[in-house]
Amino acid sequence: MFDSISSEQLKNIFTKTDDAICVVSVSGVLMDANPAAERLFGITGGSQLKIWEAIPFVEGNDDLIQLFIDAIAQKLYSQEEIVDYVNNEGEVYNLHVRMTFYNEGDPIYLIVITDLTRLIKVKSAFARYTSPDIADYVLTTEEGQKRGGMTREVSILMSDLRGFTALATTMSAQELITLLNHYFEAMVAVIEEHHGTVIEFLGDGIFVVFGAPGEYPDHADLAVRCAIGMQNAMKGVNAWNKENGYPALEMGIGINSGDAVIGNIGSDKKMKYGCMGSTVNTAGRVESLTVGGQVLITANTASRLACKFEYASEGSFLPKGSTDELKYYEVTQAGEAELDLGYANIDWTACEATEYFFFVVEGKQIVKDVHKGTVTKVSADRKHALLAADFELAKGMNIMLQRGEDRIYAKVTGKQDGGYVICFTSVKVSL
Repeated sequence: MFDSISSEQLKNIFTKTDDAICVVSVSGVLMDANPAAERLFGITGGSQLKIWEAIPFVEGNDDLIQLFIDAIAQKLYSQEEIVDYVNNEGEVYNLHVRMTFYNEGDPIYLIVITDLTRLIKVKSAFARYTSPDIADYVLTTEEGQKRGGMTREVSILMSDLRGFTALATTMSAQELITLLNHYFEAMVAVIEEHHGTVIEFLGDGIFVVFGAPGEYPDHADLAVRCAIGMQNAMKGVNAWNKENGYPALEMGIGINSGDAVIGNIGSDKKMKYGCMGSTVNTAGRVESLTVGGQVLITANTASRLACKFEYASEGSFLPKGSTDELKYYEVTQAGEAELDLGYANIDWTACEATEYFFFVVEGKQIVKDVHKGTVTKVSADRKHALLAADFELAKGMNIMLQRGEDRIYAKVTGKQDGGYVICFTSVKVSL
């Protein structure tokens, strides 16, 4: 093929390519360099410098200098690495360096250097707007930029902050963003540690998939251990909140496992990596049953766990479109991951019995039927109460208590002698 290329054409390729090209002797002397290499290193081709002497001796260039020295000292026939390079102006580059030794005629090293700086910056920015796994999938795989999907068994984790909508009305936009950014940063660190992929942030909630785009057969174990890690990390989040004058946050997490459709959804002009199906919908439903501090997993997830798990309670609900109830468990431990159940042991304090009207909340709608109840006990931390009611309540049911102009939202977490245990989902509760 190269026989048909003239020396003038080869010279044009050498001088006009964006890659930096250097020709180096077996002793490391720079014999020639194309314009791209001269611009990159600030040198002149044929300057008779050792190639490593052309690199500024500043912090950050150690790997590149050592690469050249080692390859030539050891007479390596081929060497390839991605290294950082800092020029005399302090600008940082990410370089892909390929060194090849030619031992025909006068032996030489041919060094070809590709500047990856812009590509890496694009990938880094893209990863911040999606997730590192999705960025890798889109940028490095053939399927990553095509529309379409596949069915794969995955585990879906849904998290949500309790009472955050009401809290948001009491804060400025900047305070709200600062609070959420710190919370998300802490949660994403745990998610990435457990190989989870953040599909998107849903307001104050997080939608995570385990087992896609990277395949992890132990996706259920990863998801449950991740959820426990996220809940335990809330202690640090709230310590920071308190130190900076922000209110404490409470999070609920639901997990479900099964087949889901995953892949690129949208048009040729705009696509997103998505995950959909009944497995996703069920994960959202079980998350809605949680109170702050809980991790609920479905029987679908429990059956796929390789590690031993322990749970504090269990229940069941009817998934949409199904005729069979699905069991769920309140996980306290999975393998060596143990949940700090700060809310589980309720310290009751006496209070004056107070009557309330209350309404059942279904989804985002308040059912109009009015019921009567009496709060007979509250917890020392003001997060729980014991409600005696004239209406049978089910575990996981959402209710709204009303007295005068006061409205308090809560979730039924169990039943005791004398009434139902309710956990307040409003951030501020006045009883």
